[in-house]
Amino acid sequence: MRRQKKTCPMDEARIRHVDYKDERFLSRFVTDNGKILPSRLSGTCARHQRQLASAIKKARYLALLPYTRGQTP
Repeated sequence: MRRQKKTCPMDEARIRHVDYKDERFLSRFVTDNGKILPSRLSGTCARHQRQLASAIKKARYLALLPYTRGQTP
């Protein structure tokens, strides 16, 4: 029995390029620990997964997204 193939959410929304300044959109593809979700879980195609990873890394560098979340000593 095979699962139904997920469609890319960015292809459905007709997004051509992922913007690093849209932190609400990027946070959908980051776990609670701050890791980038793999494409098999998020359902993104390979092209958008590469754009997504570089946009998340750029947003982290510019302090728009945290590297980790929920770290309490």
